[in-house]
Amino acid sequence: MNQIAAPTLRQDAQVIGLVGLAHSVSHFFHLILAPLFPWLKPAFGLSYAELGFAMTMFYVVSGTGQVLAGFVVDRIGARRVLLGGLAFMGIAAVILSQAQNYAMLIAGSMLAGLGNSVFHPADFTILNQRVSAPRLGHAFSVHGITGNLGWAAAPVFLLAVNGMADWRTALLAAACIPFAVLALLFLHGDVLEGVGRRTSAGVAPAGEAGPHALAFLKVPGVWMCFGFFFITALALGGIQSFATPSLRNLYGMSLPLAADCFTAYMLCSALGTICGGFIASRAARHERTIAIAFISAGLISMLVASAALPPAVVLILMGAIGFGSGVAGPSRDLLIRSTAPKNATGRVYGVVYSGLDVGMMLAPLMFGAFMDAGRHAWVFFAIGFFQILAISTAVGIGARADRAPARPQAA
Repeated sequence: MNQIAAPTLRQDAQVIGLVGLAHSVSHFFHLILAPLFPWLKPAFGLSYAELGFAMTMFYVVSGTGQVLAGFVVDRIGARRVLLGGLAFMGIAAVILSQAQNYAMLIAGSMLAGLGNSVFHPADFTILNQRVSAPRLGHAFSVHGITGNLGWAAAPVFLLAVNGMADWRTALLAAACIPFAVLALLFLHGDVLEGVGRRTSAGVAPAGEAGPHALAFLKVPGVWMCFGFFFITALALGGIQSFATPSLRNLYGMSLPLAADCFTAYMLCSALGTICGGFIASRAARHERTIAIAFISAGLISMLVASAALPPAVVLILMGAIGFGSGVAGPSRDLLIRSTAPKNATGRVYGVVYSGLDVGMMLAPLMFGAFMDAGRHAWVFFAIGFFQILAISTAVGIGARADRAPARPQAA
């Protein structure tokens, strides 16, 4: 049998770079509305809970679509699915920029959620199949970093354009980003071509029945991973949607300083992800890394909730929360990889990461209710609680991975 040559460093770097760039667009669009809440609220006469509902609908569509996208990736290939997601996001931003009422905001948010649904099953299918095994930890690290940079860039970009023009222009300018990345991935399609169609769904050898398409749902570790993402997404949704207004109310911060605290969280999360990639590549027990990182971040979040700190210290602590969350990222993705049955990569990542969308769907409603009730400290208490609670699922996933047969390494 002919052996497939291992990818070179240059080939791995090209795949990682292109997938990472697309992933940054996905995370940018997670925050396509939240930084503009102070202007959208009076423009449409909405409450924080109503604005949170618009974000909830983003994740309702994304979570549902993500499960289905995993099957589509395994059937027709990840690259074409990824291109479609970028196109939907660009169109969604155009619709949001022209919104005349609350219903149009909801419609644009839902279309953006449909575009977002493809990224995790497509991205991780490509990385697992096209990147050499020794570099997978770093590939997952870069994937996480680019996502965090997308989160960090969104408020800076949107607020800058809004300051020069208005919120409609900011959203219209944001539409150019996914269209530009779509063109780049189309021009460099040979790097990603053929991913997913011949490997993930797989074809059973002659005379041998393939596993049922839904057989992976019987694997307990898959649902533990889903639970892990659901819990951590509740914390992440609180930070993304309401950390800035919560800090303004708790500490009397100006809007720019509160936005800087959020940016510090995102940038330090990216730095933590870089460090986490090196840790994950060397660590044998990924759940221990996750536990240390999340218990540190959770306790610091609860400290921020005290409202008894100087604003400058809060800026540093927000960075520390982000760093802890970032360190856990690559270890988390390698834990998930250990639970994925052979030939079900797209489907497993689709189901597992839908837990992220379900959590992000519920978080704006819960944290928006806290804000409307004037319970600003509860935002950070809840963030810390969910970060610490997630440790139990990570430990459970690690214990099951220890008992599972060794997973074959990527080419």
